[in-house]
This record gives sequence, structure tokens and C-alpha cells, in this order.
Amino acid sequence: MLKLKIEKVAHGGVFIARHDQKVVFVSGALPGETVSAKVTQDTKSYLRAETLEVLEPSEHRVKHFWKAALRGAGGAEFGHISLPYQRVLKTEVLREALSRMAGIENSVTVEAVPGDDEHNGLRYRTRAQLNVDESGTAGPSKIRTNEIVFTRDLPLAVKEIEELGLHLKNFNGVEKIRIASSNTGNLQWMVDKKINGDGTLIERVSGRTFWLSPGSFWQAHGGAPELLTSCVIDFARELDFNPQKQNLDLYSGAGLFSATISTVFPDAKFLAVESSKQAIEDGEKSTHDLANLRFHQADVLKYLRSQTAGTFDTIILDPPRSGAANKVVEQLVRLNPRNLIYVACDPVALARDLKTLGAAGYKLQQIRAFDIFPHTHHFETVVALSR
Repeated sequence: MLKLKIEKVAHGGVFIARHDQKVVFVSGALPGETVSAKVTQDTKSYLRAETLEVLEPSEHRVKHFWKAALRGAGGAEFGHISLPYQRVLKTEVLREALSRMAGIENSVTVEAVPGDDEHNGLRYRTRAQLNVDESGTAGPSKIRTNEIVFTRDLPLAVKEIEELGLHLKNFNGVEKIRIASSNTGNLQWMVDKKINGDGTLIERVSGRTFWLSPGSFWQAHGGAPELLTSCVIDFARELDFNPQKQNLDLYSGAGLFSATISTVFPDAKFLAVESSKQAIEDGEKSTHDLANLRFHQADVLKYLRSQTAGTFDTIILDPPRSGAANKVVEQLVRLNPRNLIYVACDPVALARDLKTLGAAGYKLQQIRAFDIFPHTHHFETVVALSR
């Protein structure tokens, strides 16, 4: 047990304190607080600890909205923090990552998704996953463990998912349950690989319709697809397109960005590259009316390696949380597109990639960040770069 004075927020949903010349990463705390914390990990260079008692609370501390999180359930590690201050902390993380890792000083602020403040950041998740233990109990897992936490409510999920009541049933012999609700009223749940409810999810974004197969990736926040596509389109308007050259949408999924942007720029040519066959099929099914968009199934790195420098005008990429990775960024630099629009869900991975791109001559033109994961440490950042 340690008595700790919390200094500041750190990336990953933890907070920094110090003890015996070691950094301590503390969960469940807030900057400025004094807490009593239990050490859960002791390494040569740092400690991890979890808050057990708040001795001097922050003015930004609130009562946690979810009892299951108090028992260790993941997915709401910022639930003890007032919603506006959560965005202040996320802004600090983003600005520090950009400054420390990429040498970029910027006044970007993490923005709320419209409507979230009115609902205290609850009821936004249209996608939910329940893990199942050996007893058949379905629920969220404890942070950094496989232990399941039973819960009677799912306050972050949209009402349709909670009212389905799958978290209250026993699923002996099952490993995982995935539930999805679309913005057109579809409801689907997969018990392991068995599909229940609607066989296809129909989503409407920026005037386009997407038909999604079971298990297809889609943004979890109900307002995120519209918000992110609007941002990407706004950035693209500023960059403009060369109609003589090809444009790419990397890690395209079912074409959320390429389909909406192809509609706005009918004279520009777009190619969506995605490794998932299912996502490619969904994208083609949803964009048969767009003559200026094609889909191509391929590993992104292998595809980029096969292309000739100078072929592409603008490249949009939305990589997984780990970022584009050095080898992909190296290929982007080699191909020398005029513009890049990078959609990132991890600020540190983004800053790492921006450092490499900056060294290659790409200049930051625009940046916005969105709190599409309230009550967690995650958020999304969109940047536009030109060379």
C-alpha cells in the first residue's frame, strides 16, 4: 500500500505519481489527488497501482455511473471523472504526444460528439461484446484479466442492446457474444458464430446506405461515422484532388470514407484497399452506383510495395490502433502522394508516424480530435498532411 500524490494523466487511462524514484502508473485517480493505492505490478523501472481510497479528491471527481466498473469491469476507466474534464485530459495526452514524439506544437482540442453531453456520455455504443466464463456468465472482462464481471445493466450501450438482455442469461459452453444495433433499426447478435436477429445491418451515413455482413467492422459510437466522414470530406475539400491521378483509401473496411468521399467528388478516382474479403464484398454491394470507386482485396503493406511512386494524388488511411507501422509509412513516403488524410485511434501511434512523415517533408495542414469513446481514455484524431 502506498500513499501517492497524483501528478498528471498518462496515455493508457492511467495517472502518474512517484515513489522511491520510480514512476507509478495509477488507475482510478485524478491529477492533484492524494490517494491510497495498492501496488499490482513492480518492475525495475516502474510500478502499477490501483486506487483503493481517495484521501484528497479532485473537484472533477464524480460518482461512477456503473457499479460493474467498481468491481473491475473494463470499458469505463474514466467513469469517475466529469465528462468535460475527461476531454481536457485527452487533449493533454494528444498535445503531449504530438510535442514530445513529433515536435508538433498545436492547440488542438478533443471535441465532444454532438448530443453526448446531454446524456452524460452514456447510451452511445451500437456495438458491444460480452465474454463468457466457464459457468456461462456473460459480461465484460476485468481489466488485464479473463475474469468476467456480472452486471445487470449496460449503461454505455444503446437501449436496444441492453433491453435484449443477453447479459442476464446463462451461456454455458459459449466463448463470446457480439451485439450490434444499426441506425436504421436492425438488431443482430452473434453467439460465437451463430447469427441471430437481422442477417444484415443497414447503416445510413452522409446520404449513403451501407449493407453490412455479420461481424463486419463499424464504428462503435452511433454518431462517429457521420462525424468522421464529415471531417474527412472537409479536409479533402481544402486539399482538392487531381482528377488525372488515382486516390487511395487504405484499411477501407466497407468503404465508409471512400464511398462518401467518392459521392462528393465524382470527377476523382478512388481505390479502396482492404484485406478482409467480407468487408470488400460489403463495400462493393453498397457502392455499385459509384463509377469512380473500386475495391481491391489485399494486405495494405504488400499492395503499397507493388505500386509505382508518383501514381497517387491523395491517400486516406484509417489503420488499426497500433497505427500504420514503420514499414507502411516508409512505403507512403516512397510513393510520394501529394496529400495524406490520416484517421487515428491512438495518439501515440499517430505521433510516431507523424514524426516519420514530417522528416520526409509532409506538413500538417489540419487536425481535429473527437471523443467518440466517452468514459474511456480512447479518442479519434484526424489529420491532413501535404508535401
